[in-house]
Amino acid sequence: MPQQYPDRSSATREAALRRPDASMSLLTNVMEHSLDDGYAEAAARRGETGTSRMPRTVRGKLSLAVGLVLAAVVVTLGAAQAQVSAPTLAKDRQQLIDRIESETRTADALQKSVNKLRDEVSAKQRQALKDQGVTDVERISLLAGATAVTGSGVKLVVDDATEASSGGGSNPRTSSDFSDTGRVRDRDMQRVVNGLWASGAEAISINGQRLTALSAIRAAGDAILVDNKPLAPPYTVLAIGDGKRLSTAFQDSADGQYLHVLEQNYGIRASISTESELKLPAAPSLIIRSASPAPSAGKSAAETGKGTN
Repeated sequence: MPQQYPDRSSATREAALRRPDASMSLLTNVMEHSLDDGYAEAAARRGETGTSRMPRTVRGKLSLAVGLVLAAVVVTLGAAQAQVSAPTLAKDRQQLIDRIESETRTADALQKSVNKLRDEVSAKQRQALKDQGVTDVERISLLAGATAVTGSGVKLVVDDATEASSGGGSNPRTSSDFSDTGRVRDRDMQRVVNGLWASGAEAISINGQRLTALSAIRAAGDAILVDNKPLAPPYTVLAIGDGKRLSTAFQDSADGQYLHVLEQNYGIRASISTESELKLPAAPSLIIRSASPAPSAGKSAAETGKGTN
């Protein structure tokens, strides 16, 4: 039986009709149908119903409108909360004001009580001095600073130099204790006060602080203390006495010349003027001290009631 061979012509035709990329059917399908069938069907339905995707401008306007609405809601809520809390804040503020006014009235009442008690103590002191046979009690009280005084005198204002500062400087006046030559020091005020006393002042005050025979002018850092009370520049010194004579005598004295040197060399500012009426307060917290005559030289310790061990 003769051997039959396949028809090569028909096989060739089938091969010619087959696509060259038939062996890559999966890749071809992915490239030709990149959009999923479900998305394609949805797009087709939108096309049939006439709906289209929202334009970007419309979406932007819509987002802006939503943002404005949210901002308005936040502002409205904040205003409502502030309105709700406003009565509480006003109530707390009024309570604080009432408390301050009440404490102020209490402090004023206490100050009046202190002044009244001080006057009573002064009256009893004067009466006790009279009972002891002391004459001219008013003059003694005046010289001791126990009573307020009014009269003519001089007003001396001493202030730091314009460029003075609390920082360290160079070229001190007399020693390294002076860190700034343009500042008024405690020893400067001591010399001023002593010069006024020596020139005939009957009563002196510094920044409203009455000086007595026991007053002390000291320094604490950059502050000047008068009877442990800190004072701030400018230092206003009031001195009761014959105004013109007191002013002339002080300026001609060594202490007045010392103050003049401070003005010329270190820029410290000072001015003096005569006043027809000055008012000086009484010195606070005066301590009463008493003394008794010393025993005569002819008396023994036993006669004076004192023995020795």
